[in-house]
Amino acid sequence: MTVSSPELLHVLDWTIQTIRFVKKHFLIIFGLGLVAAFGRAIQLRAFGPVSPLSHTLLEMVIEGARILLFFYALGLTNVRTGANRLMQLFTNKQARKQSWRVATQNVRKKWFAMLINFVVFLIIAFLFNVLINHIAYETCLYITLKSRQIISDQTSEWAIILFFKNISVIPFTLIFNALFLLWLVNRLPKSVAY
Repeated sequence: MTVSSPELLHVLDWTIQTIRFVKKHFLIIFGLGLVAAFGRAIQLRAFGPVSPLSHTLLEMVIEGARILLFFYALGLTNVRTGANRLMQLFTNKQARKQSWRVATQNVRKKWFAMLINFVVFLIIAFLFNVLINHIAYETCLYITLKSRQIISDQTSEWAIILFFKNISVIPFTLIFNALFLLWLVNRLPKSVAY
């Protein structure tokens, strides 16, 4: 079975939409990721010891930034619309039944496209993680940050690893998942006008 370029682009529409969404809204996505990244680095004692209360508050900030990002993508740049879409699944029985019916049909009809999108996503995520591990373990970044006293001696490479994950692969995954939900119920726009 051969697949032409236009057919492949159509099959990968949800992954392509994810990449375009990230590109078009990079500053907002990066900003929310940066909030989560600094929160996680602080939790991992990158800047010194953290009290249990501060650790808990930071976790709320981190998860809040991630939830905002998910709703931002699910609402195609409107956080309130994204939250409403998700709430409808829990509060509106008719909308839930309709969404479930459409999603089930799409899984049956578009299983191959779904599989291809997941494989491409896994490759992208793998490449992000390889790059992050290279930065953390194969460069002098960790040692340099410690020697210049930018980060604490009490922290490990995980502060750097999770910092970079929170500004790259985690936001990408959240957006990919939000657009997957839209794709599943035929609400992913055909154009990138968002």
